[in-house]
Amino acid sequence: MKNEVAVITGASSGIGREIAKNLSKRGYNLVLVARREDRLEELAKEVDTHCQIITADLANLSEAHGLHETVQDQNVTVLVNCAGFGLLGDFATTELDREIDMINLNISALHILTKLFLQDFIEKDKGHILNVASIAGLLPAGPYMATYYATKAYVVSLTQAINQELKNRDSQVRASALCPGPVDTEFNEVAGASFALASITAEECARYGVRNLFNNKVLIIPGANLKVAAVIAKIAPRSLLVKIAGHQQKRKH
Repeated sequence: MKNEVAVITGASSGIGREIAKNLSKRGYNLVLVARREDRLEELAKEVDTHCQIITADLANLSEAHGLHETVQDQNVTVLVNCAGFGLLGDFATTELDREIDMINLNISALHILTKLFLQDFIEKDKGHILNVASIAGLLPAGPYMATYYATKAYVVSLTQAINQELKNRDSQVRASALCPGPVDTEFNEVAGASFALASITAEECARYGVRNLFNNKVLIIPGANLKVAAVIAKIAPRSLLVKIAGHQQKRKH
């Protein structure tokens, strides 16, 4: 690995933090992006490769553009879009401003960074993009987490389309979507949710995700149970899936 750089958003905790540690072990220098500088500084002390810390609130879309401008002269060959959050509750009563922030972060900032770094990667015909989605993105809808499910469906759809376009142009660049189920992270605290399904650790999810990113797998689904669920989601009636998802979300209240 010769001075190659990985940019990781949402690197202060959970899956993003563990992906950063995994990529450092693979020899990548890191650009760590999140709102909490103290957490990023702690992470930088835990890894062996060089780290650049950038504090940013990517829900402010000008900061997404600014992130790219800050690092575009570096040899960035990996982008990990992991920043995101969810909200649990009845759509009629959840806070609109928080939902707009969620859409800006989960969709708009990810879209901006994916496009800008993709253009850089295509120019040098080298690079990997890992968009952290969710198993929710493979389901038709999620009552009581309606906006979150919709944002993750966007991420999955966008990533699959981009990857096919890259294949069609015989590019060496690839895009992947990591679609975990329940993971033991701070995400659950922010969303106000608890999960009936058994969680995997963030470290396990990150290890599986990074390995399959470099194996050029488009949809990365960690865990045998989730793979079965993804197959069922393709063949089961949409109305049934929505009903089941709504039942699961309602249990989290």
